[in-house]
Amino acid sequence: MTVMTPIAGQRPGQTLGRTRDPIAALLAAPEGAVLAVVAGVEGPSYRPVGAMMAVLGETDRAGSLSSGCIEADISLHAVEAAESGRPHVLRYGRGSPFPDIELPCGGGLDILLLPRPDREALAEIAARKAARRAATLSIDIETGAMNVAETGETARHGNRLDIRFEPDIRFLVFGKGPEASTFAALVQSAGYPNLLLSPDDETRANAAAMGCPTRGLVRATLPGDLEVDDRTAMVLFFHDHEWEPPILAEALDTPAFYIGAQGSRRARDARMLSLEAMGVSEAARTRLIGPVGLIPSARDPGTLAVSVLAEVLAMAKTP
Repeated sequence: MTVMTPIAGQRPGQTLGRTRDPIAALLAAPEGAVLAVVAGVEGPSYRPVGAMMAVLGETDRAGSLSSGCIEADISLHAVEAAESGRPHVLRYGRGSPFPDIELPCGGGLDILLLPRPDREALAEIAARKAARRAATLSIDIETGAMNVAETGETARHGNRLDIRFEPDIRFLVFGKGPEASTFAALVQSAGYPNLLLSPDDETRANAAAMGCPTRGLVRATLPGDLEVDDRTAMVLFFHDHEWEPPILAEALDTPAFYIGAQGSRRARDARMLSLEAMGVSEAARTRLIGPVGLIPSARDPGTLAVSVLAEVLAMAKTP
């Protein structure tokens, strides 16, 4: 009989729902952990095909597969799957054998339970994610066998489930003042990788107090070791707009999917003229977003931060 126990240092009953990566939690757990995956969706659904949850015990789990209506039941079935050692598919909602468990969205979900998932394959996915490299995990639904490939999109093909992993959205935040530190704190609290670069000690200290990684910015330039990719968002929060053009000129030469700068329309127009004078092409300048945010003329730092984060996420490619 396989016994599922909490991971080291975890209190009984404590969930790991705030852990953004169920794979990392599972790799840190004992052998008895079970990986639960959304393998099929019918109608509306809270989570898409490929969403994962690590079940570490009857009340211990990382991640979620619904709005909270099926996780406890999944955990109970996961214990049974761990004992049998065989993959198992559960059906919830429309067409389910569990009429007492209703999905508020009214659709149907197939949940694949994978006891003792291939840790080598999962470790490779984790390593690729850490290196910000995309990868696709293929799972044989009947046997639980896994392999990792460079290409492939998230989809179910009969008894094969492919799950595409893209690098997390990463935020590079430049600036000085409460707008910069508040935005960095917001993305940090949401669990996104981020770095605040600021010439101001107080701005960095305020962000660091919220757990944000920070870095001093001595001059107006884009540090060459940042390794910007197409899952990177770069946002500038400077009141002294003279800092902006040199940083933006270099930022616009990267594959970052979002590049924006705080300021009014007048500040935006002056910024564009400065970039033009620096030789930045019109095509590159059209990539620059400003004023930033979905809420026009947001003035307090908190509202601006939420407004900008919503705009960035709306522009991000869906993993």
